[in-house]
Amino acid sequence: MALTILGLGVVTLLQLSSQSLRLVKNSSDYQEAALLADRVASQTQITGEITDSGQEGPFTWTRRVVEVVLPDELKPKQSVPGQEHPKLFSVTIDVRWGQSKVVELATMRTPTTVPGLPVQGAPAAGQPTTVLTPGTPAAASPGASTPRTP
Repeated sequence: MALTILGLGVVTLLQLSSQSLRLVKNSSDYQEAALLADRVASQTQITGEITDSGQEGPFTWTRRVVEVVLPDELKPKQSVPGQEHPKLFSVTIDVRWGQSKVVELATMRTPTTVPGLPVQGAPAAGQPTTVLTPGTPAAASPGASTPRTP
């Protein structure tokens, strides 16, 4: 009787241990997939609608960039001659692995290219700007940015 209870306890312990290892592996896979999706999203340069894909290790990813139609209340009241209206794009990254596992990351972005002519006095796209806050010297070095503190 005691041997039966001991055997049942050992088998239960082994099953719990193997289930725990499977959960750790699944968690690790999901974390890697989420990191891959985040990296692909952050490297996306929005210039128009695209669909592309790639593979990295056991993961296959698909990126879809689609223009979102803005509602009338979000469109500018007046248009600037020679300049396009602002655009908004939906970026969706699907990362697949295994037989049926998938992680989807979705975000909204504006184009990374400047539509039309730049505004007089505004920095060019991709150029760092300097933000002066109270207590900071007025002569900051070019390209340096000062974080705002509450």
